[in-house]
Amino acid sequence: MRNPKNGENLRPGFWDDLSLEELNPSEWEALCDGCGKCCLLKLEDADTGEVHYTGVACRLFDHFHCRCRNYAQRLDLISDCILFTPESVAETSGWMPETCAYRLRHEGKPLPAWHYLKSGDKELVHSLGHSLRGKRIRNERGVPASRLEDHVLDDPSAGTIE
Repeated sequence: MRNPKNGENLRPGFWDDLSLEELNPSEWEALCDGCGKCCLLKLEDADTGEVHYTGVACRLFDHFHCRCRNYAQRLDLISDCILFTPESVAETSGWMPETCAYRLRHEGKPLPAWHYLKSGDKELVHSLGHSLRGKRIRNERGVPASRLEDHVLDDPSAGTIE
């Protein structure tokens, strides 16, 4: 989860009232719930375009905090890391988790009740099992790309990562 300073440039109810394009940088960063699922490696079926999550995370993923260890330099360090912008969300929403605030807002849907912007509790995403914290996931350094198919998950949105 990105950590904008509490209240820094955050307009009340921005997550419900504004489009992604209308958000200021602090609001944009605050949308992230800290689940970490966007850091899981994904495979796309070349025939169907279907996206499959794996139980393998990016090498920069911090398993306890459910965030990037080097968020500021991630794009320089990880060649296929994607910079989320209102434009890229439109292009990548199909591989984002179904509970991702960026995806939900792009689709015109409300944030889930457990999202910290609604609940006021940044730990709720973890305690309810919607994040990768406490899940058995592997670091990409330990899994050859040729073996990623062995780590495809049935339902990452339900938090069943084994």
